[in-house]
Amino acid sequence: MEVLSGLEALMDAAWPAPERHDTGAWVLRAARGVTQRANSVWPRVPAADAAAAVRDAASWYRQRRLPVIYQIFDHDDAAPLNAVLDTLGYTRQSETLVMSRRAEPRDSLPVSAGVEISERPSAEWLELWWSVDGRGGAAELETARAILTGCPALYALVRDDDGGPAAVGRLAVVHGWSVDPGGAAVPGAAVPGAAGSWGGLYCMATRPDARRRGYATRIQQALVRAGAERGLAGYWLLVMASNSVARELYTRAGFGEVSRYCYRQERPRRALTGC
Repeated sequence: MEVLSGLEALMDAAWPAPERHDTGAWVLRAARGVTQRANSVWPRVPAADAAAAVRDAASWYRQRRLPVIYQIFDHDDAAPLNAVLDTLGYTRQSETLVMSRRAEPRDSLPVSAGVEISERPSAEWLELWWSVDGRGGAAELETARAILTGCPALYALVRDDDGGPAAVGRLAVVHGWSVDPGGAAVPGAAVPGAAGSWGGLYCMATRPDARRRGYATRIQQALVRAGAERGLAGYWLLVMASNSVARELYTRAGFGEVSRYCYRQERPRRALTGC
């Protein structure tokens, strides 16, 4: 059985692109330019001929009038592909840390009062998240909604003292993966709440004038507790390497760095929308 990187597979499932092409080695993803993640190549395993695979990927994205972007994780297998992209002048951008933590019993976790949790993103949830992280208009927001709802997830919202939405977050629930301590994963039974189901924290967004009031912490705690109620085995999240404030918040919450990646992009012809 082919063994894939556990967290990479979880991340791909948690942010599903509407259009995908699996070459057997790489996964090419497109979402009309909404977010880098959903419009990038995931080099799942090394291609037999990296240069040829890069040419084929470039053709696929150009047919869709999208820039060619690679999500490349920091491990030795990426060296041949990086060498090809260096030769072609691809940029490096958006260095991102992957952090994770194991699950804890629900009763040992703090209770965050006043956090609203639902299984679908409400209009208020979407409006706040998009105002912080989104780029584009109504059409781009609908594509983003399709990405968000492409896998089971929980959506958390906390209000300020005046009753307005102050912060939001999303917990993607990915079933059917068994992750070992070394990070490898193999497919399992897709049973909600089964051992091996993991939760990914995404879309953590706080209204600019409501920051530094503890709202993000309450969202994070509420989602982790909700995950514990559903028997999740662990959690992961993504944070920009340059965001020291968020990194400190997540470290205090028990998350530790397990991997990192960057995006490598051909010289862009137009900006992508979204986060």
